[in-house]
Amino acid sequence: MRSVAINVGANTNEPGFRGPLYPDGTFEYIPIPESKPTAVPVPTYADLDLETDVGSVADRPVHFDPEFPEAGGERYTYGDEHGVKAGPISELRAGDYLFFYATLSTTGDADWAPPSWGAFLVGHFRLARDAVTGEAYRSLPADERAVFASNAHVRRAEFDARVLVLGDPDDSRLYETVVPLSEPTGGTDANWLVTERSSDSGKGPWWRRPMRFDESGTETLLDLTDDHPSAVER
Repeated sequence: MRSVAINVGANTNEPGFRGPLYPDGTFEYIPIPESKPTAVPVPTYADLDLETDVGSVADRPVHFDPEFPEAGGERYTYGDEHGVKAGPISELRAGDYLFFYATLSTTGDADWAPPSWGAFLVGHFRLARDAVTGEAYRSLPADERAVFASNAHVRRAEFDARVLVLGDPDDSRLYETVVPLSEPTGGTDANWLVTERSSDSGKGPWWRRPMRFDESGTETLLDLTDDHPSAVER
């Protein structure tokens, strides 16, 4: 068993703000905007019924990826067209894990969280099947392609994913509370989950990079998903 963790969700580049993190560890998952034409209508920010005031982007279509049923999706799917993420994800097999982390803006006062923003695990998929490359997807029988029909890359006018992932519905979820990857001292300060359990050094813009975890590291992450975020502190 192994896993990869990748950065997802709204950020200061697109759509110009991060999702909120609350003092009790709960958060709101906000996707990035859709940047390409779609073959079918896709939800807008207003359609997602978010608690966050998204202002002028309310009518913009969203790139709802990863797709979580807890947030209004149909299945647990994820696709990516960027080689830096698609490469390590493509190595995952059925039973492995794909973790998702987001940079979130902290609100209120919580001594376990950075004062302004930080990186936090917000959900995971346990793969229901081996990761599917874009090339392999095109060759799948129609019934196997159908399980990815709700994915944002499949809904684009031109399919462009280099990899697609399907999560097992019995062991995939959007978390209720986050697992911190940043130290309370600041968002750019990686904690021990990054520096000691992942493949990443925690130097430079680590919060933008994919991270690999071996079996022990994966088990560590899974053990923390139902704990209060302060349980990560040492």
